[in-house]
Amino acid sequence: MIPKVFQEVIDLGDGRTITIETGKLAKQADGSVVVRMGDAMLLATAVSARTANPGIDFLPLTVDYREKFAAAGRFPGGFFKREARPSDSEVLTMRLVDRVLRPLFPDDYHAETQIMIQLMSHDDNVMPDALTGLAASAALAVSDIPFYNLISEVRVGRVDGQLVINPNREQLEKSDIDMMIGASKDSVCMVEGEMKEISEAEMIEAIKFAHEAIKVQIEAQERMRAAIGTLTYREYEAEKNDEAVYAKVKAFAYDKYYAVAQEASAKSERGEKFALIAEEVKALFSEEEYAENADLKELVGKYIYKTQKTAVRNVVLEQGIRLDGRKTTEIRPIWSEIDYLPSAHGSAVFTRGETQALATVTLGTSREANVIDLPSEQGEERFYLHYNFPPFSTGEAKPLRGTSRREVGHGNLAQRALKNMIPADCPYTIRVVSEVLESNGSSSMATVCSGTLALMDAGIQMVKPVSGIAMGLITDGEKFAVLSDILGDEDHLGDMDFKVTGTADGITACQMDIKIDGLRYDIMEQALSQARDGRLHILNKIIETIDAPRASVKPKAPKIIMSSIPASMIGAFIGPGGKNIQELQKATETTIVLTEEGDKGIVEILGTNQAGIDAVLARIEAMVFKPQLGEAYEVKVIKMLDFGAVVEYTKAPGNEVLLHVSELAWERTEKPTDVVNMGDVFMVKYLGIDPKNRKEKVSRKQLLPRPPREEKKEIKKENPQG
Repeated sequence: MIPKVFQEVIDLGDGRTITIETGKLAKQADGSVVVRMGDAMLLATAVSARTANPGIDFLPLTVDYREKFAAAGRFPGGFFKREARPSDSEVLTMRLVDRVLRPLFPDDYHAETQIMIQLMSHDDNVMPDALTGLAASAALAVSDIPFYNLISEVRVGRVDGQLVINPNREQLEKSDIDMMIGASKDSVCMVEGEMKEISEAEMIEAIKFAHEAIKVQIEAQERMRAAIGTLTYREYEAEKNDEAVYAKVKAFAYDKYYAVAQEASAKSERGEKFALIAEEVKALFSEEEYAENADLKELVGKYIYKTQKTAVRNVVLEQGIRLDGRKTTEIRPIWSEIDYLPSAHGSAVFTRGETQALATVTLGTSREANVIDLPSEQGEERFYLHYNFPPFSTGEAKPLRGTSRREVGHGNLAQRALKNMIPADCPYTIRVVSEVLESNGSSSMATVCSGTLALMDAGIQMVKPVSGIAMGLITDGEKFAVLSDILGDEDHLGDMDFKVTGTADGITACQMDIKIDGLRYDIMEQALSQARDGRLHILNKIIETIDAPRASVKPKAPKIIMSSIPASMIGAFIGPGGKNIQELQKATETTIVLTEEGDKGIVEILGTNQAGIDAVLARIEAMVFKPQLGEAYEVKVIKMLDFGAVVEYTKAPGNEVLLHVSELAWERTEKPTDVVNMGDVFMVKYLGIDPKNRKEKVSRKQLLPRPPREEKKEIKKENPQG
């Protein structure tokens, strides 16, 4: 039987379209769609359990995105020829979708839910990650899963001053904005991206432009759901509630939590006091009450959290006092230090309040570049940043299970914040690693600051230093407070986490997550303005520690020198089986990387010993040395023959030429040894190519005084054959 297919077409307004189709594939999923743009096709499915597991008080949502190599007609790299663990790029795409969807599900919906998106066909002119939010929401839209507030995501760029929705990779290379925006019809929910020092007003303009395009995509989903006609939202078991229990908990605990929130205590002390109040609340109920009501323990725990959250938020809204006593615009105390690790190429410690990051910089050749091998993208990164968040940073003992999605996401944000400030002509591959040693709010922004310090300490000539700040929000719908430099608790109990990085002249990256239905533009504008003030304050603290990059790399750091040779000489330089280049590296204690680009061989020489680098440069100079007609050069005799001497240019060891006996002196010379001997150093004149034998010709006598004509006649009489 031919399936009934429903289709909607979204016009992007510039000749490009996006098609959403359902009813043909994966029909056992609760919802499935195929989203197509050009030749790019994504399959998205949504499945949710009919009941929630007992004791679950959150939404167990999993968003998975995978790119199939067959989509691009390619084989997977590596030994095992099948797709394995997700790449960092795929993980980042999963996070982009998850962060928009999660807060828009009903608060009391706790059933296991899985959204799976896969790239089935790739188009070089389409970046598939910009379609994943639309695909995920559309899959939910054609299901009975209770997701009432449809969303979409788009990428926005700006090319030659014009904003563009979902630019291709070529356009993106020319763009000064690369932002992903996720939104519902009513408000923006998520922003993430990088910029080339744009203003706050320009960022708001780009977000509004993207939001208008998103509204069109949501309307297409609504039309598709309506066209199916038979869809209704499933009923689910709502959370258990008991207003009497809540009233009892709130009456006892609210004022106590409110009082602790005003004390401006440290994180550990505050946590102990909150925990003590929680124990007192639990003791309000007898063992008999817990035994009679199986849900009572869970309800009490839920209402303790709700009461604490309400009290903390109200202290901020009513009194403008934060948990650590700061004003809403105040930044925590900052101290920083560079050159902390003696053996690292660059290092820095940045501490802001109870958040601390130790950054290291390692310099290398193009051989150390981070290779990107995905169905949708191939290339390499010469600047990359890794972020590590060990459990001890929050005083916890947890099992280590590899790099988390959060670590990948935070590292990518810091990398994007810094990368455009690395000079285009920087010869190094640069790896920055941030070790978070303490965390109480915004460790990713501490990573940006410590990364800036470490790069300048390493002697990388950054265009401008970069700082970052995390902004928070607390609102009751009418009143609101924007918080600068948020604490971990303010992130957890608040409504927004808005990270902004930049130089003194503009924004370089941002990441915004909204935990409520959306964010008003007036609040966003205030948050960006407040963030700029905080960012500049932090930037001044960085400059106090180091006001400019070191003039050169440290003694223990490798120096890198670039040179080149003709492509025709690459084989001779490398030698059979790499013999020549390996021996040269060993003799000079350097690392040499040779790559072919067009008609040249680009040579990277990396080493800590300048003498070794100079020796490699001398070898290259010798290979490419070409004497010029009529010029004089110093040579050394390296071999004696019956008919002349083999000489070597001293500035180009290994570059040899025959000095014929007839060119040794003006006087007739019977034996070369009458004039020169092994090891002699003298000047010769380059005479070009001898037309008789097509070999290079040099002369010693041409640089000597010519004998008088009379003397020459006498010589001829005595030597008629001369």
